[in-house]
This record gives sequence, C-alpha cells and structure tokens, in this order.
Amino acid sequence: MSQSPKSPKTIPNPNSDQDYLNLEPPPSLKSQWKPKALSLPDIWVKEQALKHVICNMQQQFSHTPSISPPSEPDLTSFQSFPLDPIEPDYSSLLSDVVLLGIFSKLPVSQHVSNSLVCKRWLYLTGRLVQSLKVKDWSFISSGRVFNRFPNLTDLDLVGSCIQMPKDSGVLLTHKTVSVYVDTSFTFAGFLGKTALLPLHVVDTGLAMVAEKYPNLHRLVVIGASEEGLRQIAARCYTLQELELHCCGDLALKGISGIKILQVMKLIGSVNGFYDSTISDIGLTLLAQGCKRLVKLELCGCEGSYDGVKAIGQCCQMLEELSFYDHKMDGGWLAGLSYCSNLKTLKLKSCKNTDTSPGADEHLGTCLTLEELRLQQCHIRDKQSVKALFLVCENVRAIDFRNCWGLDDDVFSLASICRYEAFNFFHKRYIYTRYRIYILLENVNGPTESIIIPMSDYALNTSSFASSSNLRFSSSFDRRVKLLSVEGCSLVTIKGLESVLLSWKELQQLRVMSCNNIKDTEVTPELATLFSMLKELKWRADSRSLLLSNLVGTGMGKKGGRFFQRSKD
Repeated sequence: MSQSPKSPKTIPNPNSDQDYLNLEPPPSLKSQWKPKALSLPDIWVKEQALKHVICNMQQQFSHTPSISPPSEPDLTSFQSFPLDPIEPDYSSLLSDVVLLGIFSKLPVSQHVSNSLVCKRWLYLTGRLVQSLKVKDWSFISSGRVFNRFPNLTDLDLVGSCIQMPKDSGVLLTHKTVSVYVDTSFTFAGFLGKTALLPLHVVDTGLAMVAEKYPNLHRLVVIGASEEGLRQIAARCYTLQELELHCCGDLALKGISGIKILQVMKLIGSVNGFYDSTISDIGLTLLAQGCKRLVKLELCGCEGSYDGVKAIGQCCQMLEELSFYDHKMDGGWLAGLSYCSNLKTLKLKSCKNTDTSPGADEHLGTCLTLEELRLQQCHIRDKQSVKALFLVCENVRAIDFRNCWGLDDDVFSLASICRYEAFNFFHKRYIYTRYRIYILLENVNGPTESIIIPMSDYALNTSSFASSSNLRFSSSFDRRVKLLSVEGCSLVTIKGLESVLLSWKELQQLRVMSCNNIKDTEVTPELATLFSMLKELKWRADSRSLLLSNLVGTGMGKKGGRFFQRSKD
C-alpha cells in the first residue's frame, strides 16, 4: 500500500485570528474545561474581530446594495470605541428647596420635559403644578393624583365624570364642555343618565379631594349631589370659585357652608348635551347660602322674578350678573332692581329677553349699573328691549355684539339709557322716568337712598324745589360714555345718529362690521361728534373696506370674467 507523504508540521501563527479563536485545551484538561461565554469587555478587547462585525453590519443595513462582490474592508479607518465613564449626578447634591426654586424660574412649557429626567424631578415638578384638568376618573379614585400633584388649587373634574368612548373619533365641543360622542343620541342629549358617573362615585371622589386639597381655590364638577358638595364646603375653607354642571335644585343645599365663595357658575342645561332643572328653589338656596358672591353666571337656568329678587336681596356684594341661554319666566327683569350693588349685566345667546316684562312703572331701576353687554341675543321684541333699557337706564357703557333683530327701531330704544340729576343743598335728587331717587349723604355711614314715586310730586322741577325748601341748581347728566356695536347688519347710519346725538357725554365709540352703515352717509353733525370723542374705532362697512383693499389685484370679480383669458 502506498502511503501519502507526510505533510510538514505547521507552527501556529500567534497573530492569526483564526488560530486564536480555534484554540483547544490539552486532552488531559479537556474533560474539566468548559467554554466561557464572552463578556462585553472581552469583545471590546478583540479589536480585529469587532472591526469585521461592524463591516458586515454596515453592508447588511446599506440602503444601496451592490451587485458586485464585496471588497475587502478598509480596517485602517476604524478606531477603538472606549467606554465613556458615567458622569456623577450633581443635582443630587442640591436640596429639594433649591431645585424647586430653580424649576419655578423655568417656563411652564418645560415642566413636562423636566419631569422625565428621574423620579425625583417628576415629584418636584408635580409640586409646582397648581391647575389640572382630569380626564380619567381612576386617577382620582386610586389616589395617584394626590401623590403626583400635592399642591393643586384649581381642579377640573368634568372630563373624568363623563363615561363616553374615547375612541369614537367624534369630539363634540360646546362653550362649556367638550366630550367624545357616539350615535346613541337621546332627547335628553348625548350625555344621558348612563353617560355620567353614579352620584355615590362622584361624592366619594369629592370627599377624597376635600381631604387632600384643603387649600383648593377653584373646583369644576358635573353631576354632584348635596352630600359631595357638603364635603367640599366642610373642608375646603379657601374655596372661592365653583362651577357646577348638571345639578338639581336640592344639590345647592351643600354649598351653603362655603363662607367665602365669590365666583359661581351654575350650568343647568346645555342643548344637545344634558338637561337639568334649576328653578327659583335652587336660586333661593344659592342666594341664602352664598351671600358673599361677587360674580354669578347662570347658564340654561329656569326661574322667575322671585329667584332674581332673592339673589338681589341676599347677595349684597354682587357686582356682575350673567345670563347665558336662560329659560326665565316672564317678569324676571323687575327683580334686577333689588341688586343694589350690581355693576355689570351680561346677556349671551338668549333667545328672548323677557317674554312678559309687565308695566313700565313696575320695573324699577338698577342705580349702580354701569355696563350692559348683549352678545348673540335675539332682540326683535321691542317691548322686552324697552323694559331692559328702562331697568338699565343708568349704564355708562353699552355693548351690542352679533345681535339678531337689532334694527333702527329697536336700537333707538337705547336712548332711554340716561338720567337727569338735580342738585340740591346736601342732597342729590336723581330723576328717572317714573321715580325720583333722593341720595342722602351720610358723614358717618354709607349713602342712603329714598325712592319717591313721581305720582306724589309734580314733574315741574321748580315746584318740586320750592316744596322742598331747598336751594336748587339745574344739572343734567347723560351718563352713557361708551357705545360698541359689532356685527349688527340691520342698523343704519340714521338709527345710529338718532341715538348718538342724544348722548352729549359720549367719549368712546366703536362700530365694527355693520354693513348697512356707509361712510358716505355720515352727516356733518356726526362728524362734529366724532371729532370730540376720546376714542373712535370705525370699521363699519367691512365689505367696502375689503373691496378697496383688493383694487388692482384682480380678485373680487365674478368667475366668468376673472378666468377669461385676456386678448392680446
């Protein structure tokens, strides 16, 4: 048999990567030796093997694969990758007080990014948050909100109390509430009885809020009952502003213990969302329990003369009263005369002012009223508008904004808003259409007023002065100093002139987007009045202003002419 010649013995090259990786232990130790898994430092030591791995990864993830066979990688361009040492956390040397002082100087927009650094920063940034809108009720029931934000003073729970599908993709927004809705619409609105949390669940959550946030200043809640509001009143001693959605008359019993409540927003019903009843019973409970109210807003509330009268008699500090889409019975305007300190009256989105105001001599007047605002209201009924201006005849500022039915005849009723004052020795007699108000100046106390019906005295000012045996000096004060008309397209320059010329003390005038008021129709009398004003903002005919700005641009023409090719 022929034997192949023995190949010469090869000496392993110590620099060879292949031999280095294929080394085997001697036979005597092979049974005891176990392969050791390569750790991260071992891999970093083998620079040559690591370079091959990196080259292969770059070729695999390349976005432009090549058809030609791969060439040998250039290993000279690769350098070793040393591990960077972990830098020490110098913020751990600072106390919580110092970090809170630093975070408080940063803008609010950076609080979220700062809270993602570590758990300590998450907790510290949560202590700076004072206002929060909760969207998930489990955040309240589990108590996580109290640990995450321990110093809240403004809490909104409306979004968390509504059980509507968050994945419906349809977001219905109203001026007071925004919810996700589905197709299950009922006559009671999208938010029926099943859409809101049960009363006992809301009350339990309010009890937890009252316990954890005794320094709460503002609270917004929907579907609360008397018991839950009673818990808030018993523990939140600093609560100043409260907004209640979808609550009944009896629920207002619970807020009687809130002693320093100043701002109240009561939303009874919202068309298309929910419907709850707030009547004279609830308004009376509110007035008797919250006598320190300064600002009151009634949205979708029912009531009548008795409820408004109770508010005026009990809430002596009330300065601003707002009605939003009210459902008041006829005759409620007369109750405003009992608001002895009222400064501002607002009507917004009201379909009617007063369906049955009654006789003019029984309406009364708000002596301290200074501002009247009408926004998006239907004011076609002349009788109700006249009654409104009689009650508000002492105002200093009148604002009409996007009101329907405001034509020249209705707008001319605004000239009622004035009074004539006769100055006597030590007394001031304010003459209105149906009453004389005698203001007695008390040196050691507030000014007192005595109401004298005009039927008891002659209208002649000279006979009135002689019967009083007091020195008389005639003085007429027409108090309207500001008029703002915006978005009222039925008012013309004739109706505007008839009102403006009767207000001799007018100082500010704003006329915006009233398309029936033309600049070319301004009379010399109006021009003279405009020259004496302290402030004049006049952009009445917005259409003519737009057309004048588009002159020469080729826009604003009809489509047939605009797209017609020009003939050369």
